[in-house]
Amino acid sequence: MDESGTVRVLVVDDQEPFRAAATAVVTHTGGFTLVGAATSGEDAVRRGPALRPDLVLMDLRLPGVDGVEAARRLRAVCPDVLVVVFSTYYPGDLPAAVRTTEVAGYFHKSALRPALLRDIWRARLS
Repeated sequence: MDESGTVRVLVVDDQEPFRAAATAVVTHTGGFTLVGAATSGEDAVRRGPALRPDLVLMDLRLPGVDGVEAARRLRAVCPDVLVVVFSTYYPGDLPAAVRTTEVAGYFHKSALRPALLRDIWRARLS
């Protein structure tokens, strides 16, 4: 968090419509600020140290490095970051790697709302 207690968020998705929607949700949620948006896992890992996000909302299916591998790499260079993946998969259909990696949680893309952001962050603090 920055000095004001605001949660710094990086959004990672290769599809512009969802990336725009996710950035709008972050921007309009009190206590959260958007520090960047990336279009690939590689971009997120490369920019992560400079952006210093507290929370990364990362698509599971990305071109090149997928969201699970990008989360692992990002946590290697930003060990305190909370990475949550999202996708159109339903929980029962998730690849096993999602449950055994550096990913702190998962949500369906249709669930992204301000209340979900607050719940994700509150869960981290408890």
